[in-house]
Amino acid sequence: MNESRKSLWGIPALWLVIGLPLLAVAASVWLLVIAIRSGGADSISDPVDRVLQIQTADLGPDANARELGLSAVLRVEDGIVEVLPATGQFPRDAALRLTLEHPTRQASDLSLELVPQGPGWRIEQAVEDGNDWLVQLRPADGQWRLKGRLPKQQHATRLSPWLGEEH
Repeated sequence: MNESRKSLWGIPALWLVIGLPLLAVAASVWLLVIAIRSGGADSISDPVDRVLQIQTADLGPDANARELGLSAVLRVEDGIVEVLPATGQFPRDAALRLTLEHPTRQASDLSLELVPQGPGWRIEQAVEDGNDWLVQLRPADGQWRLKGRLPKQQHATRLSPWLGEEH
């Protein structure tokens, strides 16, 4: 009966009983911090109203672009962003607002003002081609809107109204 009395901290099973729950709590807090900092999961940046659990967005600009028969081609290459009208009557004297939205990093989004030049509108701006872009084109007054998607490593895409069209 010459057993020496061991300290409770020297028992490995006690470390498991105390350590595992503490580790789980710390990991949960860490995951919560990551989720909060990453932002929302919405891939649409349009203002949205929520009424009775239903989200509604203003589709008026899309309907106007469809009625006017507007479509355009976006070209991004060699540090130049250019929009060329394809169908419909565009106002040739006004600048257009082009928004390039990164699919996952909002900090990488670009908002450009293209000025009339030659047959279309353009601006000198380098655009990263290592990821997809969600593209939106509209005039300053926001009366109409064209949308499209510029896939990774692609230098041109078609912009059209999102009502009644496949994208």
